Amino acid sequence: MSTIWIKQPLAIFTGNKSDARGGMVISQGKIVELVPVGQTPTHAVDESFDAQNLVVLPGLINSHHHFYQTLTRAWAPVVNAPLFPWLKTLYPIWAKLNPEQLHLATQVALAELLLSGCSYAADHHYLFPQQLSDAIDIQVQAAQSLGMRVMLTRGSMSLGEEQGGLPPQHTVQEIDTILRDSERLISRYHDRGADAMVNIALAPCSPFSVTRDIMRESAKLAEQYDVRLHTHLAETIDEENFCLDQFGMRTVDYLESVGWLNSRTWLAHGIHFNPDEIQRLGQAKVGICHCPHSNMRLASGICPTLDLIQAGATIGLGVDGSASGDASNLILEARQAMYLQRLKYGAEKVTPELALGWATQGSAKLLGRDQHLGEIKVGFQADLAFYSLDEIKFSGSHDPIAALLLCGADRAQHVMVQGKWVVKDQQVLGIDLEKLLADHRQAAKALLAA
Repeated sequence: MSTIWIKQPLAIFTGNKSDARGGMVISQGKIVELVPVGQTPTHAVDESFDAQNLVVLPGLINSHHHFYQTLTRAWAPVVNAPLFPWLKTLYPIWAKLNPEQLHLATQVALAELLLSGCSYAADHHYLFPQQLSDAIDIQVQAAQSLGMRVMLTRGSMSLGEEQGGLPPQHTVQEIDTILRDSERLISRYHDRGADAMVNIALAPCSPFSVTRDIMRESAKLAEQYDVRLHTHLAETIDEENFCLDQFGMRTVDYLESVGWLNSRTWLAHGIHFNPDEIQRLGQAKVGICHCPHSNMRLASGICPTLDLIQAGATIGLGVDGSASGDASNLILEARQAMYLQRLKYGAEKVTPELALGWATQGSAKLLGRDQHLGEIKVGFQADLAFYSLDEIKFSGSHDPIAALLLCGADRAQHVMVQGKWVVKDQQVLGIDLEKLLADHRQAAKALLAA
């Protein structure tokens, strides 16, 4: 691999206040030098890449998604539904997914994320009907075809309607099946290296779709194999009421009762916490993935981000499923997070840099990768997103970093993962996107017609 000087960017957000205004040097997939303003590299370089008209960020990191849901975007029967009826209506549709449809859905989600500047994405896949038992294997193949980093979580549903849960009975699995497959996936795919392209985590879906037994056993398995834990929690008042009715406790008490209140855990949504629960989550170093578009679309509420941070928790960002967020665009998610949180905390406290930090360092920490991803720093992986400000929407803007969010950047010009170009001139390399989209549209129609 060549040693490349990313030369003199228009602006650069390192995430750590280092002076890299002269750019950076990349070798063997890593950042090996930050070049201060007005200087040239001390390393010998084979080539340079002119970034003088580009804003450079660490590759954005998406810490919560449901890739398969790209097949059910903007479906009329659930456009105006809140979470529980939204799920009840969609579960039977999703249960018909076949392997080819999942592969296409995953590729589309990843390609869309890449085009927004995302280099690493976590997916929460909890749907394993009989015909889709190897769902995570399919997702690994899809990610490899695009050269993107992924955290694939082995989700599960084990509490069907007959036991008082929300999912249809034919979508749930037995605990032994879930645990055996979890161990298999960790052993086969989980890479602990700094340059890992695939990570595995364990992710029972939610309090209203899994038993307490699978939550406890997943926590034990995660500790045994040193992998992370993920679930939905405190997304809606309906969920809070479900926990009170089903378990006789609120969501954070439930989390503690099953052995999840620790730094291995990151939660999706995290909206409906009281002050005491926020303190407990912070003390335990639990992470929270904020999903603003989805939370607004389903009218679920607003995550108390700054209160959680003050208590000691980490905040990251996620686009959530493409049937609730409806888009897999992480730079737009950062913009929405900034604006939604300003409504709660005020303009002075929620800056573009804070929101970009959630989409980079924050999400990296949620996924356990903050020692080598999420910042532009010597020794870190060369995962980078480059944005052009040439569009009309940016004309007259003065602060390039702020302009990305305030003026509504929605597409990266180039994206690099591990020092390799995966998006160049707004084109995803290595795939025929036009054919992929044609196949994906057909799959979406077939799924609803089945």
